[in-house]
Amino acid sequence: MLHKTVAWRAMTGYDMAEVEKIADVVHPDFFEAPEVLAERQLLYHNGCYLLEITDKPAGYVISHPWRYGTLPALNTLLERLPAEPDTYYLHDLALLPVARRVGAASQIVSALIKHAEVGGYPTMTLVAVNGSVPFWQKHGFVVAEVPDLYGKLLSYEEGARYMVKRLD
Repeated sequence: MLHKTVAWRAMTGYDMAEVEKIADVVHPDFFEAPEVLAERQLLYHNGCYLLEITDKPAGYVISHPWRYGTLPALNTLLERLPAEPDTYYLHDLALLPVARRVGAASQIVSALIKHAEVGGYPTMTLVAVNGSVPFWQKHGFVVAEVPDLYGKLLSYEEGARYMVKRLD
């Protein structure tokens, strides 16, 4: 019996076509243009990883420094990261069905939490969609009520929740 290798590696510009394919499957209701995904990788490559299972792309994560209590608009170019970021933002974690329940999501979340702690960020934030709040709660995230974000959260979906994990 062959064992599948499950490994995260740094995402490169060469991976963007595969990232787009994964995004189309995993997030059909949260479209982001290829240039938006590519810009995030270019702006902060240290927070972007590709998951491979037996050397085939099966997921990705995109994350970067940001400002607490604000959200980058969905499917919008950032142009640059904030000059004084005060949170580490997990923009997207997407796994194909074959990559679920093998521990890959928890593995990369743990690595990104360490990355944010080493970077000195007091918090880590994200928008939970597709009923993922329980997954994030297992990793110490809690729903944060920020009234100024309600409109932006609705642009994702009615059940979208802004979540925060304190790191300090």
